[in-house]
Amino acid sequence: MNDHRSVSIVMIEDDEGHARLIEKNIRRAGILNDITHFTDGTTALHYLFKHQDGPALNGPALVLLDLNLPDMSGTDILTKIKAEGSPLKRTPVVVLTTTDDKVEIQHCYDLGCNVYITKPVNYESFAQAIRQLGLFLSVIQVPEVED
Repeated sequence: MNDHRSVSIVMIEDDEGHARLIEKNIRRAGILNDITHFTDGTTALHYLFKHQDGPALNGPALVLLDLNLPDMSGTDILTKIKAEGSPLKRTPVVVLTTTDDKVEIQHCYDLGCNVYITKPVNYESFAQAIRQLGLFLSVIQVPEVED
């Protein structure tokens, strides 16, 4: 059964300014998908795995994940999403963070992140990077969540 439900975007980003900038520039790229925003990992994980509207119960999503969160590391969230047996194992995760440490980048790819983007410090470069991400989101195919 293939009902092509619209892919929802789950943004886990504790910086409200960054979150607004990300959403504005994703919209500017013509992406109209729902964006659900969380500022901490605990609430985000509950939504991802247990909430009736969340992707584990309600179908395909794409996760935009900041690594520096107030209550847990983004890599902890990535580990849970990509864990063996997780219903979200195939969910694409785009890490969007200020860290450009090579070890951290390799670690995220080892854990299963699909794309790693370093947030440019400069506002205009950041806006441009997110617009490009929006174009990318408009063309990628996202697999259905496993039952």
